[in-house]
Amino acid sequence: MFKKILIANRGEIALRIIRACKELGILSVAVYSEKDAESLHVKFADEAVCIGAASPMESYLNIPRVISAAEITNAEAIHPGYGFLAENAGFAEICESCGIKFIGPPAEVIRKMGDKSFAKETMVKSNVPVIPGNNKILENHSEAEKLADEIGYPVILKATAGGGGRGMKIIRDKSEIKKKFDIARSEAEAAFGNPGLYIEKYIENPRHIEVQILGDTYGNVIHIGERECSIQRRYQKLIEETPSPIIDSKLRKEIGDAAVRAAKGASYCNAGTVEFLLDENRNFYFMEVNTRIQVEHPITEVVSGIDLIKQQLKIAAGEKLNLQQKNIQLRGHAIECRINAEDPENGFMPSPGKIKGLHLPGGFGVRIDTHIYSQYEIPPYYDSLVAKVITFGIDRAESIERMRRVLDEMVIEGIKTTVPFHKKVISNSNFKKGLYNTSFLEKEF
Repeated sequence: MFKKILIANRGEIALRIIRACKELGILSVAVYSEKDAESLHVKFADEAVCIGAASPMESYLNIPRVISAAEITNAEAIHPGYGFLAENAGFAEICESCGIKFIGPPAEVIRKMGDKSFAKETMVKSNVPVIPGNNKILENHSEAEKLADEIGYPVILKATAGGGGRGMKIIRDKSEIKKKFDIARSEAEAAFGNPGLYIEKYIENPRHIEVQILGDTYGNVIHIGERECSIQRRYQKLIEETPSPIIDSKLRKEIGDAAVRAAKGASYCNAGTVEFLLDENRNFYFMEVNTRIQVEHPITEVVSGIDLIKQQLKIAAGEKLNLQQKNIQLRGHAIECRINAEDPENGFMPSPGKIKGLHLPGGFGVRIDTHIYSQYEIPPYYDSLVAKVITFGIDRAESIERMRRVLDEMVIEGIKTTVPFHKKVISNSNFKKGLYNTSFLEKEF
């Protein structure tokens, strides 16, 4: 096992990794920007190194400074968390070339799975259902028109190097293709430095299902159930739950087995998720592989009793996976609400500022992952996530009622947050019945 690792991240996920390190007897090194000097991950790590100004490009995304921090502290490995450098294949390669272990999949796997077209080809070879469409980068809008006619409308253009909704355009009619093709290319180039687009059938009103996977360097792969991630705003997840309220045991086995085939086909190692879309006829289709730990990983930990961060560390250290599929037992139901520093009454505008009062709820079946405290100032430079509220219940109804109680108790003064918005969603009758999909917020709110 490693003696010391560096966490190339900030906020709650950095704190989460530090805690896992402490329990394994591993020393931790935090890196931080000048604006994050008072963050809890800086205070709780064994060592901390300032790597630059507030701008992510000058600090958390500055690879030479992150590597230098690891070298001067003699860190043996780097955990990237999620976001920032977590899915940067170049960063993973640099870590390895400097003799520093990257805690995640190999750079080659990150690069291949980050290329949506290549990932889709890999899934076809692995007998994983894929959405009808082309597997290659489109040369021009005329090629897109021809393929759209073959696939049938509606179709969707996607950036091959993309994510988070950028470079994505839904096309319902042939007359829209040229304009939206040009816009999508421009968006993809600006966001990812890669204008490549591909086209596929647009699945109407799908549900977003992801499967947690773990793989080691010896070729062993397991899945730890699915997470329902359909409550989204502009392709950004807001509420997740496990198990999905619509998936039965038969479908759970099918989608879990498909996720394992996908991971093995990609030679996947460490923690990750295989993402699927589930249509109204309960057919599922591969969407992408996320080559990192997910924001919503705590709900899987709660129902499985498996510490995913510790598993990441052990796998990266060369240990064989000590879990077998037949022994994975999932119990109860868990829900996570992402609490953001945003004003839901004002178009979800960011709401940075000083927290003047704070009460974090607790009680049986409650977990809160956060880096905030009273008088902490939330900077405007980073993601607006301030807390993840997780509730566990013996069944879905109990988990929902516990979340309602927890949100009522939660007090964050001095900034606007999405707590009131989450209360409305949790109380919605269709949400309570499990009758929702990725267009739920648009239709209900």
